[in-house]
Amino acid sequence: MSWWGKVIGGAFGFMLGGPLGALMGAALGHNFDKGMGGLSDSDFSPGAQERVQGAFFTATFSVMGYVAKADGQVTRDEIDIAKAIMTQLNLSPDMQKAAQRLFNEGKQEGFPLDDVLEQLRRECHRRETLLRMFIEIQLHAAYADGVMHPAERKVIERIGEVLHFTPHEVEHLETMVKAQRHTGRQAAGQPAGLSIQEAHAVLDIATSSSDAEVKKAYRRLMNQHHPDKLVSKGLPEEMMELAKEKTQEIRSAYEIIKKSRGMK
Repeated sequence: MSWWGKVIGGAFGFMLGGPLGALMGAALGHNFDKGMGGLSDSDFSPGAQERVQGAFFTATFSVMGYVAKADGQVTRDEIDIAKAIMTQLNLSPDMQKAAQRLFNEGKQEGFPLDDVLEQLRRECHRRETLLRMFIEIQLHAAYADGVMHPAERKVIERIGEVLHFTPHEVEHLETMVKAQRHTGRQAAGQPAGLSIQEAHAVLDIATSSSDAEVKKAYRRLMNQHHPDKLVSKGLPEEMMELAKEKTQEIRSAYEIIKKSRGMK
């Protein structure tokens, strides 16, 4: 049974428990605040992938609501980008309703951000590739209206801290999100192609890096964002399109650098 099937079947709360189980329970009108708790870090047993997928989905949309409310108000742009992500993920009607309710849960006073993030980190078993994707999605929410409000930045910094990412790592993820926004504007007919400096920033390397270092960085990032690998580690299959977009951004930056250097 898929992770969503277990949610509908009422088993998700017992599978997950904790604040994430409670959030999904609130979204569906069930009492999931008690459960088995997290699996041990060394135990990634059969069925645990579904559990990670459910945890990722629940945390993604509830924290997105928290980020949107961070500056004191939820703008139409922030609501639109949340809906756009739901549409992009091709969620079923029931899943879209759950995502919208989770978004609203995140906007409520007293939302337990740190507890939600700590449980997400445990459930992902320190799988950094999944947690990077999570942060990137929250960055998209923060930039929904074109700028990141200081209060939103503070939340993003806190997310990175609780998930054990360095400020530099979060800054690099922000660079990738900005690159995607550039690519989106270019696709809409606006002149917003990446500069050489931006392309290097996407690969997280200096402009003085050797060709070998460029190739190494490219391969490392492509490996981190490979959709099939992310799904095998617990990314909900519905979110595979987001991972594909990331690989396109990385490939685009690499091609810009290759062309500027005459690399083969």
